[in-house]
Amino acid sequence: MPFVRSPLSRARRLRSAAAVAATAALVAAAPPAPAPLGIGDPLFPHLGNPGYDVLAYAIDVAYPGVNTKPLSAVTRIDALATDDLERINLDFARGEVSAVTVDGRPAAYTSRGEDLVVTPAEPVGAGEPVRITVTHTSDPTGPAATGGWVRTGDGLAMANQADAAHRVFPSNDHPADKAYFTFRITAPSGFTAVANGLPAGRVRHGSTTTWTYRTRHPMATELAQISVGRSAVVRREGPHGLPLRDVVPAADRERLEPWLRRTPGHLEWMERQVGRYPFETYGVLVADAATGFELETQTLSLFERSLFTEPAYPEWYVDSVMVHELAHQWFGDSVSPRTWSDLWLNEGHASWYEALYAEEHAGPSLERRMKAAYAASDGWRAAGGPPAAPEPPSPGHKISLFRPVVYDGSALVLYALRREIGTEAFRRLERLWVARHRDGNATTADFVALAGRTAGRDLTGFLRGWLYGTKTPPMPGHPDWRSDPVRTAGNAPKRG
Repeated sequence: MPFVRSPLSRARRLRSAAAVAATAALVAAAPPAPAPLGIGDPLFPHLGNPGYDVLAYAIDVAYPGVNTKPLSAVTRIDALATDDLERINLDFARGEVSAVTVDGRPAAYTSRGEDLVVTPAEPVGAGEPVRITVTHTSDPTGPAATGGWVRTGDGLAMANQADAAHRVFPSNDHPADKAYFTFRITAPSGFTAVANGLPAGRVRHGSTTTWTYRTRHPMATELAQISVGRSAVVRREGPHGLPLRDVVPAADRERLEPWLRRTPGHLEWMERQVGRYPFETYGVLVADAATGFELETQTLSLFERSLFTEPAYPEWYVDSVMVHELAHQWFGDSVSPRTWSDLWLNEGHASWYEALYAEEHAGPSLERRMKAAYAASDGWRAAGGPPAAPEPPSPGHKISLFRPVVYDGSALVLYALRREIGTEAFRRLERLWVARHRDGNATTADFVALAGRTAGRDLTGFLRGWLYGTKTPPMPGHPDWRSDPVRTAGNAPKRG
């Protein structure tokens, strides 16, 4: 359950008295000037912040009724200090801050790069809980290429992957620091507001309504979702009584129903592959927006309206893309990457189950798709790095990290592994992976180690070339497959 801040501890009061007695020493040892920090992620070195572990976020936003004006907001962060902190860095950009408190006391603050640097009235000691409250705006009018708010035909939605949550709310914006979330969204009463998790109340105040949602499982900031629009909410039941809710433009409710009612079957199919669905609810959020991608926001996957209305897309393709985002609820959402270089574990697995589902439902065979991926793999590696060591995204276009090598290029790794260890061992590995790391973070090294234990032999040497090699290794059982180093396959697939 979300962390609740305890009263000021006796140890904190004693240390405050000691600090007064040692004023001269503190002045002599003044901290360095405020600066942006990071946790040293190889691909996003300034993302995330050291020194604390976020336990819970409570995010209050007020939508003004049009999607071209800033939203007023208050973000409360309950955290546990892991180091002594004279300053607390938060990731935050694209909003104006008007006040910050730490444990209820006003705190100084300044912006450095994309960090909000907070100086509490007194330092926070390692092991102590701390509550940071930031009053700010949240601006939906920034460049679409940098992510964050997405303006839709009737309101807003979020697309925070990979590094854009801090363009919406102050946070420790890295998937290594997952936390519980509470959302309170106030909007004019003609709108519907939704967010991750389950509804926890709705209150009308004259011409506005406040909607509250809470997650029951920790979540990475990149997976947060708030949507406000003139929407219909469609409810049904999934496997084991799982509550399902889809959120669609009200005008499209009947048109989209043939697609929406497929979700229970998708869930049953995925559960046969890897086990019980890991969260408290699921659903599809259909946005009237041109994003160029779909996105696995936790418990409520984001889809472009055009995916379901474009007649050129075959039925098997739309179905398999829906399964791709559903598979992410296990791979990427429940089991989140420790660093962004572990992204292949998210996208490779989602692409793998997408391909398996397509094969079973009138799409191309898995072998045909993997043979095509093998032919392009050397070109993908040359263009963007190997699956587990991707090159950094281009500046200002962080979505460029999502290249073909982390989709079908990474599914190809799983195909090779299944051929090496056999179908039954591979299925055991997949189930063990999502069970052991549920609600947590895991690395490529964790996956390699578990694969070896499941197979009963060390697979480090086998997987090293597949994950880190500049050239694609020979495919087990297919010595005739060839990869063309100059072949490319265009842009990344149209999915998240």
